[in-house]
Amino acid sequence: QVQLVESGGGLVQAGGSLRLSCAASGRTLSSYAMGWFRQAPGKEREFVAAIRSSGSSKSYADSVKGRFTISRDNAKNTVYLQMNSLKPEDTAVYYCAAEYGVLNSGTRRPDYWGQGTQVTVSS
Repeated sequence: QVQLVESGGGLVQAGGSLRLSCAASGRTLSSYAMGWFRQAPGKEREFVAAIRSSGSSKSYADSVKGRFTISRDNAKNTVYLQMNSLKPEDTAVYYCAAEYGVLNSGTRRPDYWGQGTQVTVSS
């Protein structure tokens, strides 16, 4: 079993930055693809970004390209999401996900989900 715990969410003004962290316990993350998803009120959960187990390849939703950066530190069993130039439409609960295989925008049921962290961007 893998437990994922997100942190770093909060309230920020439009144009600001936040850095989310996802710490794993129970098993090493080095064999898992990792990703971030988000869910705004009244909307479906959507893909934000993903990174392969080695960190060699990353993918992003078009809505966050050029503003968000996903990274991982396998030695610390942690995945990060650096969010810059935040917009009010980025407001959502952000979830970390782990998949023993491929994780991308088509993933609906990853092996593990975190509990989520709230990000609120004010205009």
